[in-house]
Amino acid sequence: MPASNHGYRNAKRLRRKMSLPEVLLWQILRKQPGYIKFRRQHPIGPYVLDFYVVELKLGIEIDGASHDMGDRPEHDDTRDRWLESHGITVMRIPAKEVLTDPNAVADSIVRLCTER
Repeated sequence: MPASNHGYRNAKRLRRKMSLPEVLLWQILRKQPGYIKFRRQHPIGPYVLDFYVVELKLGIEIDGASHDMGDRPEHDDTRDRWLESHGITVMRIPAKEVLTDPNAVADSIVRLCTER
């Protein structure tokens, strides 16, 4: 399920425009032990995941307030079902949790990765 050229260009653009919660979390996750390799803004199929661990097929999404509005919940559900149909587990984390304590969020992500 390779990403299209558009997907790769979009991911590159998103890496330059990461939200504050994504930046805070990336600063911690990128320094994790070498046995856990996190990718940021990783294109997969028609989507771009905020963070991805290839070896575990784990997608990590940081959800801001907009994810609770309008048709976003349905869009997120459709996206999650597509990813899960391709063997990818999606972990959704509210952005406000990252802003409150990015280290605790990073610790919980790393703990999940080491348990898998």
